[in-house]
Amino acid sequence: MSIEVANESGVVVDEQSLVQVARHVLDRMGVSPLAELSLLLVDLDAMARLHVRWMNEPGPTDVLAFPMDELDLRGSRGVAHGSGHGQDEHDEPTPQLLGDVVLCPEVAERQAREAGHSTEDELHLLCTHGVLHLLGYDHGDAEEHAEMFGLQGELLTAWHERRAT
Repeated sequence: MSIEVANESGVVVDEQSLVQVARHVLDRMGVSPLAELSLLLVDLDAMARLHVRWMNEPGPTDVLAFPMDELDLRGSRGVAHGSGHGQDEHDEPTPQLLGDVVLCPEVAERQAREAGHSTEDELHLLCTHGVLHLLGYDHGDAEEHAEMFGLQGELLTAWHERRAT
C-alpha cells in the first residue's frame, strides 16, 4: 500500500503516525494492498481556497477528501473487499489511486483544544474521516451520519488499542 505525505502547512506534524493510521483504516476496511493514497497538509489560506472552490463554503475547514479512481467495488459503501483492486485486460491486479485527503493542522489544533485532546489525536480522527469519505461513506443524513461516525469511532478505538500494546 502506497501512502504519500506532502506537508505544505508549515506546521511540524508526525507524518509517520498519519501514514500508520491511514494504513490501519485501509487494512481494516479490506482495501487492496495495491491501493495508493495521498495525504496533503496545507495552511489556513490554502484550505480556505479549496473549501470555497470545491464546497462553495467560506473559510478553512479541517479535512477535505478528493476521490480519484473508481474502485472495483465488491461490497457496499465503496469498500473494496477481496482483491479490492482494478483488473487490466489480462485480469491482473492493477494499482488504484484512491485519492487525496487534505488536512489543515491549524484547524485541527484549534479543534483539539476545544475537544480536550491532542492535535495528533485530532489529525488521526480527521485522517480516518477523510479516508472513509474516499471509500464512499458520507454523513449527509442522520442514518449515514450514524453509520460513518460509528465506524470512525470503532476504527479509532482499535487504532488506540493497537498503539497501546
